[in-house]
Amino acid sequence: MSLSKGIVRAALLLAILLLTGSCSSSPPNLRASGKPRTIDMIVKMNHGDYWNTVKMGAEVAAKEFNVQLTFKAPDNESDIDGQIRLMDQSIQNKADAIILSASDYMKLAQVTDRAAYYKIPVISMDSEVASARVKTFVGTNNYEAGQKAAERMVALTGTNSRIGVMNFVQGSKNGDEREEGFMDYIARFPGVQVVAVEYCQSNEQLARELTRKMLNEHPDINGIVALNEVASIGTGEEIQKLGAGGRVKLITFDSPAKVMELLQEGIVQATVIQNPFNNGYLAVQHAVEAMEGLDVPERIDTKSKIIDLDNMLWPENQKQLFPFVR
Repeated sequence: MSLSKGIVRAALLLAILLLTGSCSSSPPNLRASGKPRTIDMIVKMNHGDYWNTVKMGAEVAAKEFNVQLTFKAPDNESDIDGQIRLMDQSIQNKADAIILSASDYMKLAQVTDRAAYYKIPVISMDSEVASARVKTFVGTNNYEAGQKAAERMVALTGTNSRIGVMNFVQGSKNGDEREEGFMDYIARFPGVQVVAVEYCQSNEQLARELTRKMLNEHPDINGIVALNEVASIGTGEEIQKLGAGGRVKLITFDSPAKVMELLQEGIVQATVIQNPFNNGYLAVQHAVEAMEGLDVPERIDTKSKIIDLDNMLWPENQKQLFPFVR
């Protein structure tokens, strides 16, 4: 076993051990009794470390608050029509609440309004939707996260550099906000050029192909930012395959095991991590509050931070790198 893989596995073991004591106490008046009510959680796709961790947090909360949770998602994040159909199913099945991570900000708005019309509270999680009827948003401040990535990129590549952006699905609110935050920060430096912006549709193979295209068309490129987990893995693996690691600086998002290995191997210089466990847990908690008729905050920012080789093993960062604690 390589040293890098050993460190990642050791950190994962630590996180799993922490999980046994992870659930903090919750207001006792929110702990439902009797027949469980139903919450449908509809996310962007049904696989990936990020969504699996969101699901884990939601399941912990569902057990704690005695609600029946159904986790639903299309196979691909670009399947917007599939996500709309899942919303329609939840409305027809009369779910007591819906938690939605919208793949498209505008296209999911109408069905979200329809759920509210039928008195089904909708909690927006991870990625927002263009509906005034949602009860709250739970997730990262994505504009701020994009700025953090840009700040680190400029620190790595300097104020006269050429940068590429690997986004995921165009029209996804969190992707758009990360890109906007990144671009706004980069705009402070006239000598920094963004030479390419690509959308990989949250498909690893497409991210690899687009990374290769980016490097072929811009051989003097200094850095790439990849704005979600899937884009990060595909971009990082292609940079490694092409032998461009270190020369092309890479800032990623999220902390799947593959990204953490690439970080330790010098392919990734830093990654912006979120709180997917908290996103899932808090979305269920606030869905229960909404069903109880209680006021909920307009927004809950679950925070992000930059992780690199210097701070990845700090104890306070382990809980976010392997986010099994609330």
